[in-house]
Amino acid sequence: MNTLHLTTEIKDIAKAANIIREGGLVAFPTETVYGLGADAMNAEAVAAVYEAKGRPSDNPMIVHIARASDIGQLTPMLSSDIVAIIENFWPGPLTIVVKKKPEVPDRTTGGLDTVAVRMPDSKPALDLINLSGTPIAAPSANLSGSPSPTRAKDVIADLDGRIDAVISGDDCRVGIESTVLDLTSEVPTILRPGIITAESIEAALGKEVIYDPSLKEAARHVALDPAGGVQESDFQPKSPGMKYKHYAPKADMLVVEGQRDKVKAEIERLKGLNEKLGNRVGVILFEEKAFIEAAHDFFARLRDLDHEEVDLILAGALSDTDGVGFAVMNRMLKSAGYNIVRVS
Repeated sequence: MNTLHLTTEIKDIAKAANIIREGGLVAFPTETVYGLGADAMNAEAVAAVYEAKGRPSDNPMIVHIARASDIGQLTPMLSSDIVAIIENFWPGPLTIVVKKKPEVPDRTTGGLDTVAVRMPDSKPALDLINLSGTPIAAPSANLSGSPSPTRAKDVIADLDGRIDAVISGDDCRVGIESTVLDLTSEVPTILRPGIITAESIEAALGKEVIYDPSLKEAARHVALDPAGGVQESDFQPKSPGMKYKHYAPKADMLVVEGQRDKVKAEIERLKGLNEKLGNRVGVILFEEKAFIEAAHDFFARLRDLDHEEVDLILAGALSDTDGVGFAVMNRMLKSAGYNIVRVS
């Protein structure tokens, strides 16, 4: 397949929209990460996304809409909580899980009776959805399991020749995927942390927001075989990223956690030991409270170290008491396969 390389000019986005309408696949920039889009209401097109990414078919997709009113195409009813989220956070990096209409294909929702929906805060994305005339299902535009792409070159490295088109825009300004909030249960529950935190959502809703317990229990639903592959389990994820191995660089990766000075010292010690063995070592160490910078840069740093062909990545843990820090640590720990060294 020859992948068409497009710009964010409206004439190019119109070409991409035509591809979407015809059942094709288009990678496009959002404010979070690049997405791989297909017509969310076309089961065959959505199946092609799973195939292009090598994505498990029970991993639900997020459906992107261009106008808040378009949520009516996807869900049969609006609650006061849904309205409050829309008014306070859309367009933006917050996805809500709601009951789905029968018209939404099971392939799009991973077989669930719920659908994940968001309105991106990105002009190219909104233009593409508008011109396509349909909601767009779009997981991250990468090979399944590899770091999410925040730059067009990352998308091209993974998917060139596997999809119909790539819209090359600016680097994504947020850098990690959207917060996913389940509004189908009595207590609003965060299934995937992001840059919009529980505290911000609580302020908008005027009620408690909790984290899904699995987020606090590393790899609770994931079993890795000795070769690093994912064994099957009967857990059915309601949000992307809850079940399968995610964000993994090609190199081995180790997260060092503890008091900041000791973390730095341990990283230097491990780096020196491994370099003496002839290994190429990369380091990811953000400033202690640079949570927004870490969110923006983390996936790009993983990609760059892959390009440098390092053998080992040593990463310094961030504080997970901060909401954004917790979101970045969620990705960092998954990237490392929960391979952690604690220093005290």
